[in-house]
Formats: sequence, C-alpha cells, structure tokens
Amino acid sequence: MRSYNKSYNKGGYKKKKYKKKEREMNGLSVEVWNNNIELALKKLKRKVKDSNLMLDLKKKSHYEKPSDTKRYKKNLAKLRNKYRIAKEAENERNY
Repeated sequence: MRSYNKSYNKGGYKKKKYKKKEREMNGLSVEVWNNNIELALKKLKRKVKDSNLMLDLKKKSHYEKPSDTKRYKKNLAKLRNKYRIAKEAENERNY
C-alpha cells in the first residue's frame, strides 16, 4: 500500500481547503428592542402562524402511510364537492 502526502488524496490531486463561512441562522428569529419582550413574542407568534410551522410539526409527529394520505385527500374532495352541489341547488331554488 502506498503512503501519500497528507496534502494529496489517492488521485494525486491537491485537496482544496475550504474556508468556513459564517452561517446565517436558519428558521424564525426576532430581535428584541429596548427589552420589549412582549412585542418580540407577538412578532414571533405571528411568524410561526404565517409559516404554518405548527401544522407541519403536527403532521410529522407520527408516520402516515401514503395510502392514508390519499384516502384523506379523496374524502376531502368528496366533501368539497358535496357542499358545492348543495350550494348550487340552494342558489337555483332562490331564483
């Protein structure tokens, strides 16, 4: 087995040295101004609500089979259609 210089890998090419970049914070964050925690908390709650984060966490809290997801969507479509037909029938009676 050959021994290689530490700066070279098995192919004989120099390894690139990457400089680590400072990463921005991913996710939701809020700055607190003048120790006003109430306003910051209010903004954070609004961001969480707008991003549907809690709904995603609730959906992913347990595994759901793909067939169950399809069945759920199909039943929702049937229900929407049922209400649409009922609304159209009510509109026809009013004329």
